Amino acid sequence: MASNGKVKVPVWYWIVSIVALIWNLIGAMAYLGQAFITDEMKAAMPAEQLALMENTPAWATAAFAFAVWGGVLGCIALLLRKKWAKMVLMVSLLGILIQLGYSYFMTNAVEVYGTAQGVVMPIVLIVIGVGLVVFANSAQKKLWIN
Repeated sequence: MASNGKVKVPVWYWIVSIVALIWNLIGAMAYLGQAFITDEMKAAMPAEQLALMENTPAWATAAFAFAVWGGVLGCIALLLRKKWAKMVLMVSLLGILIQLGYSYFMTNAVEVYGTAQGVVMPIVLIVIGVGLVVFANSAQKKLWIN
């Protein structure tokens, strides 16, 4: 136990939290890129991808926002050692599941984007989302966050 009453956390906790924040910031940049896409950018996109993007319902876009901004906020909470990180990361995971559920089951995204972006990347996103919730839960049990 540290002198200030908080449990000392291992260095790898900080490394994981920082890498996770960077990962989620990249996701936030992707969200902003989609939210503020210009007509010129749209003109450069393949027609099938543009159709998928333009036909995405508001609730799926909102799920994307919850996924990325929840991930960013949750990772900041991990770095601040706040126990609410777990709840925020759970909201982020829910956003991931809703967004990817829409893409996978209600669109032809796999056909349009191919296996790497249409199948592998969603699996990676889910694994990382679940991993961050498990990480926060473990940190809470070990009193690394409070």
